[in-house]
Amino acid sequence: MTKPYLKPLALALSIALAGTACSKHDDTAAPAQPAAPASAPAPASTAAAAAKPAGPTFNVADLDTGINACDDFNGFVNAKWVAANPIPDDRTRWGAFDQLAENSLNTQHEIVDAADKGADSAKAGSIEQKIGLLYRSGMNDAAIEKAGIDPLKPELAKIDALKTPSDIVGFLDTSFNDGNGYVFSFSAGADFQNAKMQIGYANQDGLGLPTKDYYTDPKQADNRKAYVAYITKTLELAGVPDADAAKQADLVMKFETQLAAASLAPVELRAPENQYHFVTVAEADKITPHFDWAKFFSTQGVTIDKGFSLSQPKFFKEFDKMLASTPVSTWQAYLRFHAIDSASPYLSKNFQDNKFDFYGKTLAGQPQQKPRWKRVLGTVNGSMGEALGQLYVAKVFKPEAKERANELVTNVRNALKARIEKLDWMSDETKQKAIAKWNTFLPKIGYPDKWRDWSGLDVNGDNYFGNVEAASKFNYHYDIAKIGKPTDRLEWGMTPQTVNAYYNPTDNTINFPAAILQPPFFDANGDDGINYGGIGAVIGHEASHGFDDEGSQFDGEGNNKKWWTKEDRKKFDERTDKLVQQFNDYTPLKDHPDLHVNGKLTLGENIADLGGINVAYDALQEALKKNPQEAQSKIDGYTQDQRFFLNWARVWRGSVRDKQAMLYLNVDPHAPASLRAIGAPSNMEAFATAFQCKPDSKMVRSGDKQVKIW
Repeated sequence: MTKPYLKPLALALSIALAGTACSKHDDTAAPAQPAAPASAPAPASTAAAAAKPAGPTFNVADLDTGINACDDFNGFVNAKWVAANPIPDDRTRWGAFDQLAENSLNTQHEIVDAADKGADSAKAGSIEQKIGLLYRSGMNDAAIEKAGIDPLKPELAKIDALKTPSDIVGFLDTSFNDGNGYVFSFSAGADFQNAKMQIGYANQDGLGLPTKDYYTDPKQADNRKAYVAYITKTLELAGVPDADAAKQADLVMKFETQLAAASLAPVELRAPENQYHFVTVAEADKITPHFDWAKFFSTQGVTIDKGFSLSQPKFFKEFDKMLASTPVSTWQAYLRFHAIDSASPYLSKNFQDNKFDFYGKTLAGQPQQKPRWKRVLGTVNGSMGEALGQLYVAKVFKPEAKERANELVTNVRNALKARIEKLDWMSDETKQKAIAKWNTFLPKIGYPDKWRDWSGLDVNGDNYFGNVEAASKFNYHYDIAKIGKPTDRLEWGMTPQTVNAYYNPTDNTINFPAAILQPPFFDANGDDGINYGGIGAVIGHEASHGFDDEGSQFDGEGNNKKWWTKEDRKKFDERTDKLVQQFNDYTPLKDHPDLHVNGKLTLGENIADLGGINVAYDALQEALKKNPQEAQSKIDGYTQDQRFFLNWARVWRGSVRDKQAMLYLNVDPHAPASLRAIGAPSNMEAFATAFQCKPDSKMVRSGDKQVKIW
């Protein structure tokens, strides 16, 4: 189940946003903006061949000294590596994050393979046994092919039996309880007005295309046509006659277009007021008179006390209107398609390939599907990710890495506090509240202090679809069982094996999984310049999210409150508007000069990048004061300040296929990685000084063009 209420703010995109809204844990999705360098060319077949162990320090042989660092810093640091490392055919992009993520996947592969081999002799009910059986079932091609679409037939029969709007409501209620949400999503989350408690959140969902604009934008006409063709073929594969499948596909497209018109766009969804709309059950029923919320909650087995968040009222009004006025046959076509689409990764090969052809090839430009083991491993991560993380940590995470990371977190946090205290544009009144929020930050490093209990989940080795269904229901009820209970700040929203990091505004935590605490981000034995330019800037990035345009609307307790003076907020907005314009001006695709970055959509991440690199640089200077010998020496001909910026850019090295890049521009709150390498440093005098840049250099912003926030 997706959780579209206020999402944790991650360093990078974790999965390609190209799956359907109704899918459970789609193993067809491509991984994130993620990893570590290697100079040798990578074969363009699979990413497994391209993954190399990350070097412990910066390899200056990767630098393209024919490019002026002051004019094109990304090219100076990364062009040579990118040219030598083409995107593997089973990827839509390849770079530093991806390479490190690939190494993590290979380690996880070893773990699940061993768990599969040892499942029959493992302790009954242990996570080792369950992971082994789940993975085994996904790799059992013969059983999956033999089953074909049979595992989904009971669900399709329920859809075929629908006769009235009341039947549709009953089907939706039951489907959610089974872990299969349609049209909207329902989950638990911290109450924006009392973040210490968990409430229910109902959110817009239900679209098969990435955003609402895909349904109307003339530029997306080809994608719409391809989507209708995909719907048609999906229905045909399930046994719907060709002519009827085409008619149903048109109905599905019209249905979703109507739903999209009532949906909010990604930029709109960034605003907290569009993520939270608290209502009583009676008030919700007035918005959707044809959908009984008390009955829905009763079916889910949750008790709603004072109320819940019906987060986008306009969407739910349209949903209710469609319940009453849209023909049942159209609802059946919509539900039938999404049931098949959601199940496709766990059915026979023809369904898997069909889904990849649209979401992988057509939308993202990926030439080749990932090998079967990676797709199944994706399902294991979606179904039992924290359990797999428990085994991952035991295998690879060293205590000394956690200790050194803790030290860096402390130093970077202190640098952020010092910056807040020295701000010349913020009043003392707001500063005091900012420091109060800073004081309540909770850093979490590596993995959870307490592991999740999986004793209620039953899996076997020969029913892949059944295992995924069981896990989906188990995880859904684990989530909604939190409703009405205190928020647990120690719980993680990301697995230890994920190469990423995140900030959560509603519990004010900064979180750094074990998998990111290694080169090129972090080296326990590395020099300060490299570590502060890598994981130090990541730490600063996540901490700065607490004070970006969205995070700054939440206090230290995680409540959505206005704690700024009006004058200070005005000054903040004036500064962030300049950052919006900076990124609006970027055109990242050489062959598509009309396509720009959306500065509003990416604003939060850009603020975090700018704040993060600045506070990390300050922390480096403090560290060097304690180590003057390191401060005054060069490594491979580069100073500590230079190595700091070199590693910042290395973290963002990589390339992406044009179709995927265009998709990201529409849906990703992160700017393209190549621009993240240069965007923040171009606003820093420290960068210009480190590389002795002339005032008219492209990497030097001055006067009104220079952005300073935190």
